[in-house]
Amino acid sequence: MAKKPKWVVAKEQSRKAAAAETVWLFGLHAVRDALLNPKRDRLRLVVTRNAMDKLADAIEVAGLEPEISDPRKFEAPLDPQSVHQGAALEVKPLNWGRLEDVALNSPDGPPRVVLLDRVTDPHNVGAILRSAEVFGAAAVVGTLHHSAPETGALAKTASGALERQPYLRERNLADAMERLRSMGYVILGLDGEAGQTIADALAPVRDRPIALVLGAEGPGLRPKTKETCDALVKIPFARAFGSLNVSNAAAVALYAARV
Repeated sequence: MAKKPKWVVAKEQSRKAAAAETVWLFGLHAVRDALLNPKRDRLRLVVTRNAMDKLADAIEVAGLEPEISDPRKFEAPLDPQSVHQGAALEVKPLNWGRLEDVALNSPDGPPRVVLLDRVTDPHNVGAILRSAEVFGAAAVVGTLHHSAPETGALAKTASGALERQPYLRERNLADAMERLRSMGYVILGLDGEAGQTIADALAPVRDRPIALVLGAEGPGLRPKTKETCDALVKIPFARAFGSLNVSNAAAVALYAARV
């Protein structure tokens, strides 16, 4: 039997590792929403008696037998700094399917998608997911590597949005942008040095699908990402200090693209 090429073996190993991966969600809000999400593959629920009482309705819907833990020695394998509120749930990461499956799913008008170029902070990504859900985005798309994966910290910051807002991670962001363009999207990259404002760029294309691309704080968008955008735009500032946290910039951009 011929020996498999190394790249084939590596791909198979990566697929197996992904299939075995689990995530511990924590906090009453994140755990409740995951328990109520029929798309979640739930494995283990660890709660204090107090948290179990607060989550009783969601636990009944999920049909998952909880493990009761002493609050002074919480049994779930979490970071000691995690504010778990007496509830932790082990789950499989959500599978939202392909970008093409979600990018045109927008019952409220032309779809909006947020693309994140190497945004690694789970709190920023969680906040962006929350804003994306509020403003009706079709999806948030990050990079497979050098971006925040689905974690308990991300889920807690997302405040339930992780269960409802598609979060995909693509191997090649520029390729994902080209695929969106082939679906009719206009790709706008946020760059503080851009010559035109986001409002001016949006004015003639509001009836089109819009992708908003944001980079990590500091480095911003990578050169290849900038080149792949249809236009670079900025959020105008009233004073000389013109800098927003990436999650705040995403919220402002989503609002501008929606109104």
